Amino acid sequence: MDQQLEKRLKSKSVKNAIINQMAEDFNLTPLLAEAYFNQVKSYFLEYTDPKLQPGQLQYLAIDDREPAGKPIDLCRKVSVSLSLHKPDEDLEVYKNSGLAGLRQHKLMRITREAIEQGALLSYEDIAFLCTSSIATIKRDMARMRRNGRTIPTRGWKHDMGRGTTHKAQILDLYFKGYQFSEIEQRTHHSETAVKRYIQDFSKIILLHLKDFSIDQIRIATGFSNRLIDEYILLYQTYQEQDSTRLSDLFGPVKKNPGS
Repeated sequence: MDQQLEKRLKSKSVKNAIINQMAEDFNLTPLLAEAYFNQVKSYFLEYTDPKLQPGQLQYLAIDDREPAGKPIDLCRKVSVSLSLHKPDEDLEVYKNSGLAGLRQHKLMRITREAIEQGALLSYEDIAFLCTSSIATIKRDMARMRRNGRTIPTRGWKHDMGRGTTHKAQILDLYFKGYQFSEIEQRTHHSETAVKRYIQDFSKIILLHLKDFSIDQIRIATGFSNRLIDEYILLYQTYQEQDSTRLSDLFGPVKKNPGS
């Protein structure tokens, strides 16, 4: 193709139209306008999902690495895709369990989807998404807990106080030898979520084995000191037990000197 013709065709693209408009509106050079365009595009792709399915919506939730008690406006947000409506699935639940059962089914689904994408929904989030009250959602959660279903939310994480985080509890089950299906049944965390926790655990322990300090690991990974401490303790516990699954992650496990 003739180079001049190719250049003329490219200049008619939506991208170039936006870049030219930005350059004119903000008095920018074409090079700087293109740099701004690319940066804004990266933000858009980070916080939106153009591949949403019918019944799904995009929602900003709190990154699950943020500590409980931190002001919401200061917390990092994660854009997640949530399935608010699945006609075939939801209709069957409604027929068998009524509106209350459908609401509980939906809250369990959207909290699980959020967890898989690295976020935790608050009671307020769930109430808004399920068009219900916070009090009703809390009652639903309490009823589900009594029935052995633990669904992590921001409020649940806060209520744990100084107890062990749900991530460490789930990894403890993994190192004890439970299969992904068993962990999912016990904790309502999918295999995808558990595998992500294992990857995060591996990052922290590899840095720990390279003699990084707790603060250095926190800066490098973005995880809290508390979670890092728990993961290191978990590693040391199963290191002493010659854990096969620990060996699978890090090779032959070396015990601490003097043990």
